[in-house]
Amino acid sequence: MTRPFVVLAALGLCFPGAGLAVPGARSPGQYLAPPDAVTLFPFVDLAQDTGRQVVVDREAGQYLGHPSTVLLEDGCTILCVYPKGHGKGPLVLKRSTDGGLTWSARLPVPENWATSLETPSIHRVVDAAGRKRLIVWSGLYPARLSVTEDDGDHWTPLMPAGNWGGIVVMGSVAAVRGAPGHYLAWFNDDGSTLDGRKKPATPPLYQIYQVASADGGLTWSAPHSIASSAELRLCEPGFVRSPDGKQMALLLREDSRKHFSQVIFSPNEGATWTAPRPMSIGLIGDRHIAAYAPDGRLVVVFRDTNRASPTNGDWCAWVGTYDDLVQGRLGQYRVRLMHSTWGWDCGYSGLHVLGDGTFVATSYGHWVDAEEPYIVSVRFKLAELDTRLGSQEHPAPSAR
Repeated sequence: MTRPFVVLAALGLCFPGAGLAVPGARSPGQYLAPPDAVTLFPFVDLAQDTGRQVVVDREAGQYLGHPSTVLLEDGCTILCVYPKGHGKGPLVLKRSTDGGLTWSARLPVPENWATSLETPSIHRVVDAAGRKRLIVWSGLYPARLSVTEDDGDHWTPLMPAGNWGGIVVMGSVAAVRGAPGHYLAWFNDDGSTLDGRKKPATPPLYQIYQVASADGGLTWSAPHSIASSAELRLCEPGFVRSPDGKQMALLLREDSRKHFSQVIFSPNEGATWTAPRPMSIGLIGDRHIAAYAPDGRLVVVFRDTNRASPTNGDWCAWVGTYDDLVQGRLGQYRVRLMHSTWGWDCGYSGLHVLGDGTFVATSYGHWVDAEEPYIVSVRFKLAELDTRLGSQEHPAPSAR
């Protein structure tokens, strides 16, 4: 269903850079005041379109959460890893060989995957000799890594990557342009897990950390901070590269809920980063994951945490361009992928684009009232959403 998305900026409205002139626009780092503006933002609702939904895993009475996925080079095989619990809990691995239409039973994994302390993530890495690996990260202290060189049939146990830890390890992993086998990865910490002391810094100082690998993901450097703020609680870096490949961007959750979600940019493969600046109101949320459509448009999936939004707490997507991201513009439209029946507990996602332009987005959530969360994929093409956008408009969605 296509609906105008009514945005009431209860936390204030800030559009950095070119785009809309908005009364009361504020510079980065300032607290956002009461309502400044009301904007109609195009909105497509897929939450009731059950034909797009594929259940990846569901277990009665068991919380299944926070999936991470990787699409292999054949364009069909997707691996999905997730915990039995809210972040912390034994890790589960499943495989799809048909682009996410069907999923295997739970696959054998190392015994110590049951000791995972935090949200896992899975990534493809390739060394300078062309040897392909998959790596699974498990965070808190110490950050641990599991490796496979046969695309998931056999894994090493989780082993410490160093004498350090972090939160949402790794938020993202990305290849360094022009340097085969070299990778950068990013996570966040508030001082509580970096050195294992289990207490946040006083006062809390949220920082984004970067680590590097020069051997195709087998070993990683000690972390160093690339962004920090006592005022902005920066979390969960989500990577995207500019269409020309020359710029990196990290999309950041802002955990104080007093500011918009933030973004930082690097023009030199992570050697330096800009100061954080706010993204547009359409991207207020948590755990941003981005992918490009075949036509060059950018899709970002996340959990909506704008309290003024009618999709507050739901699993959503934003459609626009990389330039919209750079300029702080609203973008083209928003999408509700699924409705969460219980608070802000959904939206950590995998996101991939198949050869025919189909997006496969995978997340956990409380999709059925009074039931534990489970893992679901939603499938869509932008052409289908564009068509809905041209249909008859309806009243804006209710918040609940």
